[in-house]
Amino acid sequence: MRVILAQPRGFCAGVVRAIEIVERALDKYQAPVYVRHEIVHNRHVVDSLKAKGAIFIEEIDQAPDGAHLVFSAHGVAKSVFNAAAARGLPVLDATCPLVSKVHTQAKRYVRHGRSMILIGHAGHPEVEGTIGQIDAPVHLISTVADVAALDIPADRPLAYVTQTTLSVDDTKAVIVALKARFTDIVGPDTTDICYATQHRQTAVRDMCRMADVILVVGAKNSSNSNRLCEIGLEEGIPSYLIADATALDPEWLIGKEAVGLTAGASAPEELILEVIEALRKLGPVTVEPMDGVKEDIEFRLPAELRT
Repeated sequence: MRVILAQPRGFCAGVVRAIEIVERALDKYQAPVYVRHEIVHNRHVVDSLKAKGAIFIEEIDQAPDGAHLVFSAHGVAKSVFNAAAARGLPVLDATCPLVSKVHTQAKRYVRHGRSMILIGHAGHPEVEGTIGQIDAPVHLISTVADVAALDIPADRPLAYVTQTTLSVDDTKAVIVALKARFTDIVGPDTTDICYATQHRQTAVRDMCRMADVILVVGAKNSSNSNRLCEIGLEEGIPSYLIADATALDPEWLIGKEAVGLTAGASAPEELILEVIEALRKLGPVTVEPMDGVKEDIEFRLPAELRT
């Protein structure tokens, strides 16, 4: 069996930064450190940090007085920052810098008098955080049909931003529909989208030309991992999202000679290696890394952790 390894795959710079913030906070302040929401959407990462002394909570009032608090990579609403400040809780913000960039762009558009449209998925923590950062109504859409349903005059000054775990390909049709319907609408340049999302999706599309079946390692609640699996299906390749090697079903591989293997941006490389070992138990395996983009981006840590 050939195992074709996607390049790039797994952790992006924003995820690496978020995990390192929790680990360094534990080193500096000692356990426990409280983390609001899953730091990234991966149970293995969360469990590893729990074992080191991180405590995960959903609401600020679950943290005791004086607790050191970390906000997840997805970003949070202003009200969450305000709630922590009101209690005097020291905060380390692990929001991905690319998410923070979306917040900044959206606020600038609103200051310039434009109504705000957010392309994203309702209920996703990043979407909730972005909406909560904007001091104005936000129209949340995700499909071309949503564009048609917007109750907004065609000549109103508008602006749009997107959830970072959506790629250029994901949003292209929606943006085209927005520009076709509204006469005064602006948005960020396509180069401002999350590089990691686009790179991983492109790699899967390339992998579909070589693989008979695709395995995506990632959590069910990971937006970008689900999208990688959807892309494989769109390309006509049987594709499966698995949390780890224990979820691998040998029946998926019957009659398959080439297995494409990738991972969402919040899945650690060790899970990929475990899947490869599980495949080896089913028969001889050769591993063939793809040529692809080599990511070397690093994001700075908060000043108090740069030691």
